[in-house]
Amino acid sequence: MNGLSRTTTIDRVEDSAAGDASATIASAIERLTGFARRQRRVLIIGPAAALLIGLLYLLATPSQYTATTTLLIDSNSLRVLQNQQQPVGDMPLDTLQVGSQVEILESDNVALAVIRKLKLTDDPEFVKPDTGLSSFFRGAASPADKEQKALDELANHRSVGRMERSYVLNVSFTSRNATTAANVANAIADAYIDDQLEAKDRTRRRAGTWLQERIKELRAQVTSADRSVLDFKEKNKIVDFGGSNMAAGPGATARLIGEQQLFELNSQLVTARGATSEARARQERIEQVRKMDVGEAAVADTLHNEVITRLRNQYLDLSAREANLSARYGLDHQAAANLRDQMAELRRNIGAELGRIAASYQSDYEIARAREENLERELAGLVTEGQVTNRDRLGLAELESYAKIYHTVYDSFLQRYMDAIQQQSFPITEARVISVATPPSQKSKPNNTLVLVIAATMGLIAGIGIAGLREVIDGAFRTRSQVERALGIKCLSVIPLLTAPPLPAPAVNRTVEGPAADARALSAPGSQPNGVVPSPDAISFSFTDPILRYVADHPLSLFSEAIRAIKVAARFQGASADNQVIGVTSALPNEGKSTIACNLAALMADASKRVILLDADLRNPTLAHALSPAPAVGLMELLAGKVELAKAVGHEPGTNLALLPLLLAGQVAHTDEILSSRAFSHLIEQLRQRYDYVIVDLPPLAPVVDVRAALPVIDSLVFVVEWGNTRITTVEHHLMGEVEIRDRLLGVVLNKANLADMERFEQRGLYHDGYYANRGYSRADSAAKRLT
Repeated sequence: MNGLSRTTTIDRVEDSAAGDASATIASAIERLTGFARRQRRVLIIGPAAALLIGLLYLLATPSQYTATTTLLIDSNSLRVLQNQQQPVGDMPLDTLQVGSQVEILESDNVALAVIRKLKLTDDPEFVKPDTGLSSFFRGAASPADKEQKALDELANHRSVGRMERSYVLNVSFTSRNATTAANVANAIADAYIDDQLEAKDRTRRRAGTWLQERIKELRAQVTSADRSVLDFKEKNKIVDFGGSNMAAGPGATARLIGEQQLFELNSQLVTARGATSEARARQERIEQVRKMDVGEAAVADTLHNEVITRLRNQYLDLSAREANLSARYGLDHQAAANLRDQMAELRRNIGAELGRIAASYQSDYEIARAREENLERELAGLVTEGQVTNRDRLGLAELESYAKIYHTVYDSFLQRYMDAIQQQSFPITEARVISVATPPSQKSKPNNTLVLVIAATMGLIAGIGIAGLREVIDGAFRTRSQVERALGIKCLSVIPLLTAPPLPAPAVNRTVEGPAADARALSAPGSQPNGVVPSPDAISFSFTDPILRYVADHPLSLFSEAIRAIKVAARFQGASADNQVIGVTSALPNEGKSTIACNLAALMADASKRVILLDADLRNPTLAHALSPAPAVGLMELLAGKVELAKAVGHEPGTNLALLPLLLAGQVAHTDEILSSRAFSHLIEQLRQRYDYVIVDLPPLAPVVDVRAALPVIDSLVFVVEWGNTRITTVEHHLMGEVEIRDRLLGVVLNKANLADMERFEQRGLYHDGYYANRGYSRADSAAKRLT
């Protein structure tokens, strides 16, 4: 159960929130539509006037044509000029460089070149001819002045822009002549390319001249550095080896003689030491071989000597023959003995040969050793000399380093100079034309659609601004809702403005049947309604101004209906509280409160009510001036006790309205004392007993305090506000600050409303195109002159 209750509560909250949102949206829409209705003339006239101005501008402005030339800033066009040792590839330009090209295109140099090429100083579009007195006093314009005028005109109609994220530049020119626009755009591109070529050529020339001078200086510095190196070598007796000289360039390698000798001698020493070791090894080996037997194979294999090999072979052959004969014939056989003698001879020969070889090896060993020792001595001497030379070479290395640097710089500048000489013959720039401008077939300015759209938009914005300003500075009451929203008080009715003499009143059937007829009969002249019988001496008054009884003459008019709404509100108020005495006041004078009071009293009296109209405006009474015949006595005489009530009160025969005018012989100083006096209070009490309603015409709130003084005897107040004139702040100031007055307010009445203008503030036909329009009543029913 609790869950269902919570769900229901949540649904109600959501529905309430949705309803508030819908109400807010509806209120916003209503305010916007109301704003559009009220200011529709301004909202229509603003765009219309702006469109008219736009059309006049289009008719008065001559047509202009825009031609565009497209340039490409391409760094690849310079590839043929790149050094072959450099990598061939794209040379991208950064954004700043492209921006610099845009500035060059917009420079005066390019513009002057175009002016001189196309002779624009003779074109009236660029240089307007001087006419009138100014040309007479100043004389003919000089060529420089003409060029300056043409320059300014060209700059004003020239446009250079870069396409986004590219190296493409668009050069545009606008002119009254399509051909002129194309020619100037193309001429700007050509002048830019020529300027680039000339700039590069001038740069190369200046660079070549500077390089020539710099090369001469570097050549002298190179020569001086080489001479310093040679002088140092001669002074320190340093001689290079290898045939190198300074003319060979800084990259050539050279050694001093001492270094070369030391290197060669060291190599020889290494070779000599090897030879000595080899000779010693051969000597030791030959000694080992001499100790061996002749028959051993190692003797021949080690020596590789032909004599030894041949003798050994002979020896081995005789040894085999001897062994064979000794085995066959015995050891003592003569042949065997001869063979052994031959073998002994061969052994001696082999020994002798080995001795000779050993002596040769010994000699070689001694020679190699002697050479080794000699080379060691020479090497030691060169090392000693090299140490001295190295100390002398400390200054030489520095001189050679300087000389090498000068040679490098000299070669670099010489190469640059040669490149500059070669590039002077190549007329190539980074820019090239990729799209040539052609005479346009359609105008670019003024853009008819754009001008009209801008004019309409500006007009609409101006209209909205002016309309909003009018809304802000208006500050006057216009509608019922505005009154109720600003004051928090009910608006009883909106009374139309009466501006012309009244037309004859339409025939109205005043035949009343039933109880109403009886009541009306009782209130008719000669009757005695509630015991109130006009005195035989009572004066009958008639209104000199028929507008004061307009409701009686035109009971079915819009004006009467508006007054009738006040009467209904007073009756409803009387049902819940005592509401016999009704005061009518306003914030300022001349808002029509007296007219409202007279017509309200006349309407009540015409409805068979006992009503008296009391003029209590002690500062500016109006009732006495509007009656005929002019009254002789009035309120002041009655309060002073000079006359009785019956003799002071008159009647208007048509409505049986009782009238108590006010006569003043002069200005009254203390009007508030009179309205707060016991006599005035006693008078009101008497009137309460005699009449159903007492309508009191009170002075305005703003200039005097009389209304506050009369409040104790007033049951309710009808507050009259002039439509479209009385400031909201004025009404708020006088109503919101007086609690007593606010508590007694029956409501607010908007008076003198212009029904035609009301359509801008309220729903159309709400007042004069609706219900009564179908029953023979039109706007003429509300025509009467203004009465204040």
